[in-house]
Amino acid sequence: MRIIISPAKKMRVDTDTFACRTLPPFMEKTRILMEQIRSLSYEEQKALWGVNDKIARENAERFARMDPGKDLTPAILSYDGIQYTYMAPAVFEDGQYEYVQEHLRILSGFYGVVRPMDGIVPYRLEMQTKLSVGGCKDLYAFWGESLYREVMDESRVLINLASKEYAKCIEKYLQPQDRYITCIFGETENGKIVQKGVYAKIARGEMVRYMAVNGIEDPEDLKGFHWSRYRFREDLSSETEYIFIR
Repeated sequence: MRIIISPAKKMRVDTDTFACRTLPPFMEKTRILMEQIRSLSYEEQKALWGVNDKIARENAERFARMDPGKDLTPAILSYDGIQYTYMAPAVFEDGQYEYVQEHLRILSGFYGVVRPMDGIVPYRLEMQTKLSVGGCKDLYAFWGESLYREVMDESRVLINLASKEYAKCIEKYLQPQDRYITCIFGETENGKIVQKGVYAKIARGEMVRYMAVNGIEDPEDLKGFHWSRYRFREDLSSETEYIFIR
């Protein structure tokens, strides 16, 4: 069983807590993206990222001095968004790092797929960014089926905790024998299920932690998740969607 999640825009450097074990599996393609972004003018980079001057200059400087093989931070500590805060990997206990290294995969516009202990550097490149590279019109085409092949293991079971932007990288290539389960964390409003961004991100991070703490190997055991006042709703769920309501 594998779990997929999105990266975070905010990143940090931590080369001291523990050492990286490996590099991400698609470093050759990452270097192609790095060179493509470096070839752009500052104004082109800023337009690509769609950010203000402060963030654009920070990331332009990152790419100008970037060496993807040096000063690396384990990915699980590098991403610094809400989801990762509530996952709380810095306080994982024995066995929990091994669990996420085996089961968790982070989807990335820049690296493609990242394992928790892979060493990475700070970058900004969202999957939906309109970047033409290598004869491909965008990053979805650039990465193609390779991300699906990398995240799927012999169990053919995939737990989707990623945003739609990233999940679509995988969903396009699913096969009939795959079991793909999307976890939805929402509230009921006027008879409809509504996902609220911050709460959904918190719940996705806590779900990863819940799985790591309990060593979950069977999707059926996800139904016991009840953190942050969420409860599994069998009556609203299906084989492909597990619905949790708060």
